[in-house]
Amino acid sequence: MKLLKRMSAPVAAALALFAAPAAADTVIIHADSVITDADAEPTGRATVTVTDGRIVSIEEGWSATPEGATMIHLEGKTLVPGLVDLHTHISGDPGGEFWRAAVNPPEWYTLVAAKNARVTALAGFTTIRDLGSRSDQVTQSLRRATATGVVPGPRIVTSGRTIAIVGGHGDVNGFRREVNDALATSFACTGAVECAEMVRTASKYGADLIKITATGGVLSQQGRGLEAHFTPEEMKAIVDTARILGLKVAAHAHGARGIEAAARAGVQTIEHGTYLDEQAARVMREKGTVLVPTLMALKGVSENIGTGTYTPVVEAKIREVSPYMASLVERGREYGVKIAFGTDAGVFPHGRNAEEFALMVEQGFTNREALASATTIAAEVLGMQNEIGRIAPGYSADIIAVDGNPLDDVTVLEDVDFVMVRGRVIE
Repeated sequence: MKLLKRMSAPVAAALALFAAPAAADTVIIHADSVITDADAEPTGRATVTVTDGRIVSIEEGWSATPEGATMIHLEGKTLVPGLVDLHTHISGDPGGEFWRAAVNPPEWYTLVAAKNARVTALAGFTTIRDLGSRSDQVTQSLRRATATGVVPGPRIVTSGRTIAIVGGHGDVNGFRREVNDALATSFACTGAVECAEMVRTASKYGADLIKITATGGVLSQQGRGLEAHFTPEEMKAIVDTARILGLKVAAHAHGARGIEAAARAGVQTIEHGTYLDEQAARVMREKGTVLVPTLMALKGVSENIGTGTYTPVVEAKIREVSPYMASLVERGREYGVKIAFGTDAGVFPHGRNAEEFALMVEQGFTNREALASATTIAAEVLGMQNEIGRIAPGYSADIIAVDGNPLDDVTVLEDVDFVMVRGRVIE
């Protein structure tokens, strides 16, 4: 990070906070401007005080540093609330080699997840929702590691494994039968009772929410379409059981009728939503279902078309969804659906998450709306609107610094110079 090199003395002291068990010291941050939330205008020069990992105050001008406090001087920079990505796969990297599931041990995915956690935080994303781990307990363990400072990375909200139908998107497929059986996830179900049990099992092993593949998917080795997978009874059983346990449900869904069925069952978010139509959108509005469009997923996979990365079955599906994803946010806005920020990082390289902003703006979002989608709106989706998404007294010290003003040009968020998560500086 070039900024840290320019300010090695003050920032080196702040970096000591990361290794500490808790951010016990006071940190004073000077910046040329602060955007306290997406609805606010930038301030002039300001001082942000952080104590024990929480924001204490935002004051005009550059205040003196109290004795014993650490100073971080970010002259020429704008402070922005830490960003939130509601759809990541932190334990995975992009590629079409589905067969690697048969050779990679769980420990490998743990190391990949730790690597990607740091990269994601350095990109300015201080909170992520991870929707589908490559192995049991990987993201649950990483959630603890980033919370305690063992591993540098964002706050993690995780579904753990994905719940799928047997033989559907999210279940193991593409191998000989005996290999499929050996690798089969314990989170595939048939019937309302089995599917309810999968929710209880996910809760038992520490899931913060439930992720289901409500329809077929683009990157699985199937060519049977992208419509509904679960029956209405199965989806209702999943959502009702999750509600009893205090968990929300995120539904991967491409086909319009699959989107409609998932929304009708009561899922909180629709992930992707490729073929969203007015009928499905009406149910989403009635139920308060939020769309997480993941435009970067298409951009990422499209970059590898014709390179041999994906099988012909997968390439055909990428081409099929491309024109629909190109108008997805535009349709969502037209139909009055609430939209929040999510990228599907892992389908493309982690660290490029902020490229989603430009794609949203291309489809009609203002810069301010795009920033809100990844801060205040995403925080509301997580039920953390009083904890993250703003630079405000009492909030977690999740703060990033950039050149320029993202309310004028949201693409400045693609180049982040300084990141603090829970009061710890990420280096």
